[in-house]
Amino acid sequence: MNEEAEVCLLDETRPEGAVALLRLNRPSVLNALNLSLRRQLAAAVVRLDSDASIRVIVLCGNERAFCAGADLNEYANATPPEIIARDMDRLWGAIAACRKPVVAAVRGYALGGGCELAMHSDVIIAGESARFGQPEVRIGLMPGGGATQRLTRAVGKFRAMALLMSGAQFGASEALRMGLVSEMVADSDVEERALSVARDLAALPVLALRFIKRAVLDCEEGTLSQGLELERRSFQLLFSTSDKTEGIQARLDKRSPRFS
Repeated sequence: MNEEAEVCLLDETRPEGAVALLRLNRPSVLNALNLSLRRQLAAAVVRLDSDASIRVIVLCGNERAFCAGADLNEYANATPPEIIARDMDRLWGAIAACRKPVVAAVRGYALGGGCELAMHSDVIIAGESARFGQPEVRIGLMPGGGATQRLTRAVGKFRAMALLMSGAQFGASEALRMGLVSEMVADSDVEERALSVARDLAALPVLALRFIKRAVLDCEEGTLSQGLELERRSFQLLFSTSDKTEGIQARLDKRSPRFS
């Protein structure tokens, strides 16, 4: 067994009552994703998604890197059967299937699998130092964690094609202009801003947020008519919730709602 498999490569804290923060913890390699870290991250997200006390998940790295991509030491001599046996689709799928809002706090490098990890989130707060990119083509590979699909949906075919085929890096301001990140803030403010966003989301109705997330993701995956039908049904179902009644009454009463 890999010695590092027994080491905790992912720190978990509860900085806010209903917010969980997951910090990638391989600073010596810029938080590169090895198989052990991937498995710990997938397991943590699945567990938190089932934890009723947690409403929002925040993903972060450190000041030098959110995540610099895959750990190439595990790829150099790997064969196709070995790569298939790692079940990467299941590990990525655990994050993609999370029903709760996921906020990424990105400072420094977010390259390759790191950029793909950020794109698995729902809100990306980028620091001014953030550097994004999918450089896989420069080592004879292509993205394998969803970038050909998610980046294209986020920024459009021609911009995505140029970035994917060149492997070029780009900064936070460019990522903001092309619509890949939600906000850009000073590096020193990234995690506090991400936690502030998470705190605000955690105070909102759980089912409404879940339905919104599902409808938006289905918009990317299905046809317009399918997306509109899902949105319609979800909207109708929310009328059975006490949060809907409280939210409307609070607005009419000109007071803050007390969502359950």
